[in-house]
This record gives sequence, C-alpha cells and structure tokens, in this order.
Amino acid sequence: MSAFGLTMFVTDYTIDIVTLARKAEALGFESLFVPEHPIIPYEMTTPFAGNPDGILPDFYKHTLDPFAALAAAAAVTERLRVGTAICLVPERNPLITAKEVATVDLLSKGRFEFGIGAGWLREESEVFGVDFPRRWAQTKDCMLAMKACWGPDPAEHHGKYVDFPKLWCHPKPVQKPHPPVLMAGEGKGLAKRIAEFGDGWLPRARNMSPAEMEAGRKRVEEAMVEVGRDPATLTVGLFGAKPDKEESRRYFDAGADRIILMLPSEDEAKTTARLDEWAAQLL
Repeated sequence: MSAFGLTMFVTDYTIDIVTLARKAEALGFESLFVPEHPIIPYEMTTPFAGNPDGILPDFYKHTLDPFAALAAAAAVTERLRVGTAICLVPERNPLITAKEVATVDLLSKGRFEFGIGAGWLREESEVFGVDFPRRWAQTKDCMLAMKACWGPDPAEHHGKYVDFPKLWCHPKPVQKPHPPVLMAGEGKGLAKRIAEFGDGWLPRARNMSPAEMEAGRKRVEEAMVEVGRDPATLTVGLFGAKPDKEESRRYFDAGADRIILMLPSEDEAKTTARLDEWAAQLL
C-alpha cells in the first residue's frame, strides 16, 4: 500500500467534517484522520513542542469529538477509511470507548482505524485522573480491556487500572479481531508496545527522516518476531507530512505504507482549494 491520507483539527469554525470527507473521497485520498483533545486547561505550563514559542495553537481548544465526527464522515462516504490520530486512551473510560470504536467500525462497514496515544499535556491528563508518569502502562491496560470487549462474550478484565466482571459488550467490530490499532510516538519503548498490543505505527514527520523511519520500522518488526507475531502485518503511516511528491517517494521507499498530510484548520473555501492542489500534485 502506498496511499495518501489526510488529517485535520476539524473545529466549530473550520470546514465541516461531512464536506471534508466527501471532498477527500471524491479526489481519491485514501483516509481521513482526526485528533482528540476533550478539554484544554485554562492554565497550563507544559510547552507545546510543535511551536518554537511553546504556545498551544487555538484550534486545540475547539476540536470535535472524534467518534461523533468520524461517524458523520463514514455516513457520507463509501471507500474513505476513517480514523483517530490520535485518541487519548487513558483519558477515556475504556468500556465506553470500546463501544464507540465498534460502533464507528460497524457504521463504516469496517473502515475504521484506531490511532492511539497516551497524551503529552500533563494538565489535561490530570483532569481525567490519568497516572501521568505511567500513562503508557495505563494505556496498555485500557487497550487490553477494550480487546476483551471486542472478543467473545462474556467480556472480563482484571487489571491495575481497569477492572470489570463478566459483561455483554456489543456491537462487535466488523473488522476481526478488531480495527487496526495504530500507535503514535517515537520513544524507546515504542517497538515493544506495538508488538504487545498494536498493529501499526504513526511516526510524526517532524521527528522522523526517511532513514530514521526505516530503522524504526525494522525495530518494530524485530520486536514482533520476538513475541511470535508476523512482521508482515505491520503498517506504518507517516503522520503530519507535507505535500511533497519527491519527499513522499523517499518515505515510501523507506517503508511507509501511508503518508498522512496535515491540513491547516481553515474554512471550506481555503480547504477545498488546497485539496484540489494537493490531489493534482500527488494523486
């Protein structure tokens, strides 16, 4: 697979998700991903790594709920894959999230992809009671609980952060055993985490040269072999890339399966014009 997808902070003042999804599919883009930030604390000291000045962009405060948005996108498309990039798993109740994932996968007829992360904004995480220093351990526990919900009934899970007795959990996802779990990050523990409970990797373009991505993919594949998983099932989606045809070719040659282009948070006129330009350049 050598596909181009899109991601955008869709808000209450940008192009709407339905128009965006229809346009993306009509032009031939393969996928559409949306991020998640349920709240942004009014007072915060954690710097934003994406800006030299460390200031968080305003659109972070206006993001839509990803599952409601993706359900709307799926309802007006037929081929476009829809996904979270990323869902902040430890900030959520895993039983409710498991149902939302399965519901969107059902409504989309198996087109949902579950991009996940543990979160970087301490003040936001702490509002939801996240064990921030051990947030990846908490994320793993949540994911194992969700996988139990997506499996045969009755579902049951007993972990440090999530504990529930035998339950009925429906609907079940269309994709079996569940939608692909795509893991964000570039840290040293990433390969082991993907091998343990993920299916794909979402490295950020701003942190990853083609050579670094190729080496990272190899580390993940080796970790998968160590736990008895087939490394050929791994997918890599370069996240937040620029629409550069030659640079994209280098990333595809280095092992990217999908390149996810970052759209600015703009209105309908600017976004549709930009998509027309990108499609003519890349597709």
